[in-house]
Amino acid sequence: MTATPGLGSPRTASPDLLRSAFRRHAAGVAVITARGASGPVGFTATSLTSVSAAPPLVSFGIGTGASSWPAIAETDHVGVHILAEHQSDLAATFARSGADRFGAPTAWREGPEGVPVLDDVLAWLVCRIVGRVPAGDHRIVLAEVVFGDPSGDGRPLLYHQGRFNALRD
Repeated sequence: MTATPGLGSPRTASPDLLRSAFRRHAAGVAVITARGASGPVGFTATSLTSVSAAPPLVSFGIGTGASSWPAIAETDHVGVHILAEHQSDLAATFARSGADRFGAPTAWREGPEGVPVLDDVLAWLVCRIVGRVPAGDHRIVLAEVVFGDPSGDGRPLLYHQGRFNALRD
């Protein structure tokens, strides 16, 4: 293999290389919620993916060291919330370790299957977990959509270069 002119020097694979490469990849921002043994849990995810339309399946990744993992590992249902560009503070709250994620000013209610549903999002789904696939220090969760509401107004929140951003035309 020969080097391509204009490309930087290749680096050996590492967690830092992967993080650095994916900082350049813009991703939609979602919050995943669940009912845990001690109350609601949730986390910010940029790994949300539509997997299948029939049946309607989504996937997301979660680290096994995450505070929400024990609840996600045991629950049957999760909430998936696609955030709007005005919700960067909400995304930051659910991304911050040790934060009171469901205290004020977070607005939420108990939704179908007892799943915490966040208010004022672009769309929310309640999904039944159908698989948890080991993937390094994470699990890829596969979930089938059972309820939802895609009628929120606004534009999506994006994550790029380590920051929450609005979509530009």
